[in-house]
Amino acid sequence: MFIDSHCHLDSEDYSGEIDSIVQRAKDAGINAMLTIGTHITKAHETIEIAEKFDNVYCSIGIHPHFAESEPEVTVEELVELAKHPKVIGIGETGLDYYYDSSPRDIQQKSFRTHIKAARQAGLPVIVHTRSADKDTIKILKDEYSNGAFSGVIHCFTSGEELAVRALELGFYISASGIITFKKSDELRDVLSMIPLDRLLLETDAPWLAPTPYRGKRNEPSYIVHVASVLAKLKGVTVDDIGKATTKNFLNLFKVKLK
Repeated sequence: MFIDSHCHLDSEDYSGEIDSIVQRAKDAGINAMLTIGTHITKAHETIEIAEKFDNVYCSIGIHPHFAESEPEVTVEELVELAKHPKVIGIGETGLDYYYDSSPRDIQQKSFRTHIKAARQAGLPVIVHTRSADKDTIKILKDEYSNGAFSGVIHCFTSGEELAVRALELGFYISASGIITFKKSDELRDVLSMIPLDRLLLETDAPWLAPTPYRGKRNEPSYIVHVASVLAKLKGVTVDDIGKATTKNFLNLFKVKLK
């Protein structure tokens, strides 16, 4: 029993195959999937995918890569879109200084807008951060001082400090297929320290396929490989990981599975 807390079913890599991908996920024991918004201009397409399947939910937002190329979104626009019953999160949003696809000041402004919308809508914010730990911590702390909000650091690849600060704010940490890679020892060390009641599973599909599928197209059904490695890190069974991360997802996103 697993939940893929972060995938991209609207990806062109899945064109014409969404039905079969969702079915394979069900067959693999994936009880629900959260397909993530990355473009505000495609928000309605993301919502339509979630509407089609009972066990698929969605988020709406602008990925930091597209903070400049997408139209600037307002808090009010995000909150209005979030009224749809299948929308259970705001984002993904955040900071990516590794690629710097958008200017950093624009990324930061967009990040703060998404957080404000998440607070107002009462939904978790889904945070992407890469090579930007210091500014991510600063913005999260600044915004939290203006009012509490919940969230998750998705596809966690950062250091211990960001993990600790995020946990202090009540955030969850999400493990992806990266933890199965041979050279991810430092990441595995950090994740081994995260309490089991604050962990989520994700694929970030169609990217970051776990070993033994690394280099191929990823999909939600592969999440069992992430769970297996996480179980070894935590010294528990795969079933324990499934139960705990499912409970954590339901607690964070406030949904009831059908």
